[in-house]
Amino acid sequence: MIRLRALLYLPLLLSFAVVSTVQAAAVPGQQAVASAHPTATDAGHLILDQGGNAFDAAIAVAATLAVVEPYGSGIGGGGFFLLREARDTEPRYRFLDARETAPLAASRDMYLDQDNDRKLQRVINGPLAAGIPGLPAALVHLAEHHGQLPLAQSLAPAIAAAEQGFVPGPSYRQLVGFRLEAMQQDAETARIFLRDNDVPAADALIRQPELAATLRALAQQGRAGFYGGPVAEQLIAGVQAAGGIWQQADLDNYQVIEREPIRFSSAGFEVISAPLPSAGGITLAGILQGLDHLPAATPSSTQWTHQLVELMRRTYRDRALLLGDSDFVSVPVERLVSADYARQLAAGIDPERATPSLELGEPKAIQEGTNTTHFSLIDRQGNAVAATLSVNLPFGAAFTVPGTGVLLNNEMDDFAADPDGKNSYGLAGSEANAIAPGKRPLSSMTPTMLENSEQLAVLGTPGGSRIISMVLLGALQAMEGKPVSQWVSRPRFHHQYLPDHIQVEDNAFTAGQQAALEALGHRLKPVGRDYGDMQALLWDKRRNELSAASDPRGEGDATVKQPVKPD
Repeated sequence: MIRLRALLYLPLLLSFAVVSTVQAAAVPGQQAVASAHPTATDAGHLILDQGGNAFDAAIAVAATLAVVEPYGSGIGGGGFFLLREARDTEPRYRFLDARETAPLAASRDMYLDQDNDRKLQRVINGPLAAGIPGLPAALVHLAEHHGQLPLAQSLAPAIAAAEQGFVPGPSYRQLVGFRLEAMQQDAETARIFLRDNDVPAADALIRQPELAATLRALAQQGRAGFYGGPVAEQLIAGVQAAGGIWQQADLDNYQVIEREPIRFSSAGFEVISAPLPSAGGITLAGILQGLDHLPAATPSSTQWTHQLVELMRRTYRDRALLLGDSDFVSVPVERLVSADYARQLAAGIDPERATPSLELGEPKAIQEGTNTTHFSLIDRQGNAVAATLSVNLPFGAAFTVPGTGVLLNNEMDDFAADPDGKNSYGLAGSEANAIAPGKRPLSSMTPTMLENSEQLAVLGTPGGSRIISMVLLGALQAMEGKPVSQWVSRPRFHHQYLPDHIQVEDNAFTAGQQAALEALGHRLKPVGRDYGDMQALLWDKRRNELSAASDPRGEGDATVKQPVKPD
């Protein structure tokens, strides 16, 4: 029997009916911030308390994370912002694309040697690995087009954090250990982020006065404070001196783009998610709508897991073969997000057998870095932001431009830098995501919101190619009416077409479930418990209550509070 998946949520729907006589709240009247670091969460609340809206708070949180979480994001990187603008009628959703772009001097085969072998180090470490940063332009755009406060006011908490310093937490120290050799190779990176050329002690103080000066230039001059003037001159000179290919024209030409998000219906919710150059929204559309055309299965059962894995397998194959920057390549987005296409995906699933990925055809293979950051926030008027930001690998390219404090990304590795080969990870890729001047690399960053008349869910996470499956599992928890704390803490699993196995977090499946999945032909690969760092919030419009949660795997902080009236 083909199902209407809303039947699975009948208790939740009945609870809506019980309170149907209660008017859903028009605005929350409270504020909530969930981010990967307490200092950034505090910065968001501070700006909201000073009279800023959610978009001003997003500037503060993003810039502060760039200071205190340099392994996950930075003004030398980029990211995506999903915006909900509260209005008297229907809310307006916009997607701010601040993804890095390939330099104008970049070329398809720039990381290949004469024997067509990838020169991995050049696409991972050093300035040749860096795309043109988008985050500074995004902060300016948010202030000029969506915020209420001066940019300088919203950037003040980040500037203070850079000047005063922060104490590195366990994640910082662990990831320095992972990238230590690369960080030691750059004197400026080692000076700022290491101590005695080694992992800093737990009581070390990481101060970044040069970054504070760069942020202050951005605050005072807007776009020209980073993409022009003395800061730009230092960026270009430092990159070129170390073998990079940036030009002033790269900085002049960089633009953030406001795009229409991917939108579709599922289980009584409208799902609003990331469009290209993110694969997230397209992939979620295939999986969630595909579930609507499969036999009913109890959430977390073996059959339910099998269905999700098989849909992941098929949608990640599409990601590999078809998706890229739609400003450069033709992508059949309308077809890929349609319910009819999801039905086709579901129709190919055998309920009794895992489909070996190679039976679907063999693509080439690449992947993206796992170290990213996410925050979710909402103001008392109902404006909300879900933002996922990145420098790709931990500490990006492990190269800091002298005199600026700007740690560069290594997002060029998110292209199919060798469309005929592999990169440092192993997700599938193709010519659609090949390098081209000015092009944006494909991403899995998936800031997402789910909304109906009764509630609004806002969520996202870091995690490279696993971001989409984590957001998927969190969204399903939201649809089932689970509390927000369960969205972020749920044990996770993931399949990305190739390699052909299910990545399984500790405690995701019982021994019996593992045996049942293996009997269907699935191969399982344990991945421990350091899997993502989801930040999420829920606005229950019926009760007019906000709740928020930070992933217990990380060091974040999620708080709901009554707004403080500004003086």
